[in-house]
Amino acid sequence: MGKSETKPTAVLFLDLEESPCSTGNCRSMEELVRGRAETEGARYQSESSRNPAVIVVRFSPSDASTRALEGLRHRFPTSALVGILCGHWEDPRSTLSLVERHLDDFISCPARGPDLLLRVERQIGRKADAAPRAARPTLQHELQLDGLVGASPKFLDAVLRIPRIAKSLATVVIYGETGTGKELFARAIHYKSQRQNKPFVPVNCGALPDHLFENELFGHAKGAYTDASAPQAGLLAVADGGTLLLDEVDTLSLAAQAKLLRFLQEKQYRPLGSSQTYSADVRVLAATNADLRARVEARLFREDLYHRLNVLSLAAPPLRERSEDIVLLAQHFADRFAELYRYKPATLSAAVIEKLVSYSWPGNVRELECMIHRAVVFSESGNIDERAIEIAPPRAETSGEISMKEAKDRAIAEFERGFLTNLLVRCGGNISHAAKSAGKERRAFQRLIRKHHLQPSLMRG
Repeated sequence: MGKSETKPTAVLFLDLEESPCSTGNCRSMEELVRGRAETEGARYQSESSRNPAVIVVRFSPSDASTRALEGLRHRFPTSALVGILCGHWEDPRSTLSLVERHLDDFISCPARGPDLLLRVERQIGRKADAAPRAARPTLQHELQLDGLVGASPKFLDAVLRIPRIAKSLATVVIYGETGTGKELFARAIHYKSQRQNKPFVPVNCGALPDHLFENELFGHAKGAYTDASAPQAGLLAVADGGTLLLDEVDTLSLAAQAKLLRFLQEKQYRPLGSSQTYSADVRVLAATNADLRARVEARLFREDLYHRLNVLSLAAPPLRERSEDIVLLAQHFADRFAELYRYKPATLSAAVIEKLVSYSWPGNVRELECMIHRAVVFSESGNIDERAIEIAPPRAETSGEISMKEAKDRAIAEFERGFLTNLLVRCGGNISHAAKSAGKERRAFQRLIRKHHLQPSLMRG
């Protein structure tokens, strides 16, 4: 074999921050990438490098970072920019805008070095056949196409796993509470996979009686039962070549689980009343709001089926754990419904924002969507005011459900969150002013804000 003429890949590492990473995590990630570059023949070049393949940039959300990234994009138009976001997302909307305008990929600190390595290597692989940047879909654009909207770290961590999952052939379980958008995540996996031009078929297992599950999944032959006057294809035949989503898979009976397991093992099935066996090339995704491992231990779910389904997993975070996204989602739904009804563009008042971010959202994104839909319908001027947001008071807990300590901790947390939200709204999102009004030292006040995942920048009038 002759010598390779391939030039070593140029990777440039730039630190836009004057202050070091508080955790030291960014430094360890930099050292890992540099070490990999040296062992594999890649080389790092100085800032004067004419055309590095990848530029890794440590930055925090700020005007200075925005200007620096704009300069890098102008100076190195063909280089891939991978960011290490080191710092708090005070304004998720502007941070996401910064990311999608200037970066090809990014990772939030603290993170694992191998995850950064994966992103660098992915950009190196794309470099040869990458389309011009102006023609590439942005991160935000891709999320919008999938119906996925958000900027919180937990949400983006889940989203950024989708392309990797989509490339595989493995079964996937998507975990999440009711209303978190598990089907949207499933659709994103399907439409980012090689099966994107084939059917995506969702089925709600919870709505299927046990005796109908086999008929729905496998179909039936003519005369299989009294009313079977003609053969009917099942959902496996419909989804052939594509993806089948089994929503609420935890509700399947043990008998139905056994039939599903057999198909997953053999990729073959037999319609009801038929002696003929058929094959189906179907990728199976499952979704559940239950703890499948706990159901296995309770002997309500087959352990062999659990392992067969749970090769890969994805968690759809509840809305209370992605509070940064509440206003983003609310505005997204307001814009969508205003366009649907041909109303004026809807805007959210400070009082509305206060209500939204103070609520715990037990129904998650679905509850928020329905609430904003209702508010847009009854808005007269296009401005959604406080009166249009109908939030029911929290349900009282029964004495047997939680301990006194849990109830006390919950009450304190709810009081703190409500107090802080009201105070920040009154102070127009000014942390220093709010801390002074509360009689708290600024640093201690900021810790409380982070504890309750509040976003002061979203509370400016």
